[in-house]
Amino acid sequence: MELIIRLVALAVLAALLALLLKGKQGELGLLVALAGLAALFLALAEPFGELIAFLRTLSEGTGLDAAVFTPLYKILGIALVVHLGGQLCRDAGESALAAGLETAGSVCAILAALPLLERALSLLGELMQG
Repeated sequence: MELIIRLVALAVLAALLALLLKGKQGELGLLVALAGLAALFLALAEPFGELIAFLRTLSEGTGLDAAVFTPLYKILGIALVVHLGGQLCRDAGESALAAGLETAGSVCAILAALPLLERALSLLGELMQG
């Protein structure tokens, strides 16, 4: 709970500073917003590491191999990067570019999920045979 309060405070402060600067120096406002975003990511490094460690523990406990969890990591990364990139494009007034980025992200996520689909279909085939 303490972490999210700090992250919200950081984001609001960066947004307010960016808003103040956008009126006078638009480019500097965007840089402040990007710096705030970078600070948020740095603050999330430890919790994200804990999440990855939990997923690894889960994969070891269930006996599932890396073929299952590696695509999940990729899909999670794609979703985060595309969402943030799309929002930055919208903030810069480029909603068409944001929509294109989100479409590209969807295609990349589907491609990253193909090994999971292949694994699921393989397991389904084995269940139907035996």
